[in-house]
Amino acid sequence: MRIGVSLPIREMGADLGAIREFALAAESLGLTHLRVPDQVIRPDGGYVHESMTLLSYLAAITEKIELVPSVLVLPLRQTALVARQSAQLDVLSGGRLRLGVGIGINPDEYQAMGVDFHTRGARCDEQLELLHALWTQPTVNFEGRFHTVSNNGIEPRPLQQPIPVWIGARSIPSDPVVQRMGRWASGWFVLASPEEFEGVKTRIDAAAVAAGRNPSLIGTEAGVAVVGPRQHEWRERVTRWQQMGLTHLCLRTLGGNLAVKDHLPTLEQAMADLPL
Repeated sequence: MRIGVSLPIREMGADLGAIREFALAAESLGLTHLRVPDQVIRPDGGYVHESMTLLSYLAAITEKIELVPSVLVLPLRQTALVARQSAQLDVLSGGRLRLGVGIGINPDEYQAMGVDFHTRGARCDEQLELLHALWTQPTVNFEGRFHTVSNNGIEPRPLQQPIPVWIGARSIPSDPVVQRMGRWASGWFVLASPEEFEGVKTRIDAAAVAAGRNPSLIGTEAGVAVVGPRQHEWRERVTRWQQMGLTHLCLRTLGGNLAVKDHLPTLEQAMADLPL
């Protein structure tokens, strides 16, 4: 099981020194991936760095750790531009991008971006198909409901062919989301409880088989907070997820009202106590 960590950017805010130190320490501690949240517009004006820009900065100061936006609300963004930005980030990082995407649940975000909230699922399905084509083909001809590309492509294309796409959704995803995961996902972010996990996984595996894919190639990643209300049980939760066969796990120091200076020592202690 690959162990990564969420970068606590909401807590660290404008302290780029703390962000840099945390990212470099995560890599030196042997963590395999670094996740950052994304939100285009916020009702409270809270401090969240734009994820792809921040990850470009982190790509330049790290060498090995995988970079994971989790997740981009894909239908809010122009597909060709996402293809271009993600391909560039993959090149700049030496093939270290894992692209987390979802469709979001906030109608206000869609209104602010001038995108129809009610077609977001269908739009996302088409975007995933077009992203794959733009990443892997020098010239693309595509005609869909929302997109038309005629004899055009992007350069540079990503080092990874294609970039792995991981999909986020509600704890119990709807049938359209399950079908999306089965057809396109390299993995999915698990919000289900351990008791719900097998049922959700069975549905996604069946959708993958129906799409002609091998479900064993679809990864799974859950998050475990090492601070906050469930701090006393985080080790047991790590062990349980490992026993259930998850491919990835994400530790979280965020959400526990830590001071900025306390996130890194908390992570270092968690790694020392990791029950693996």
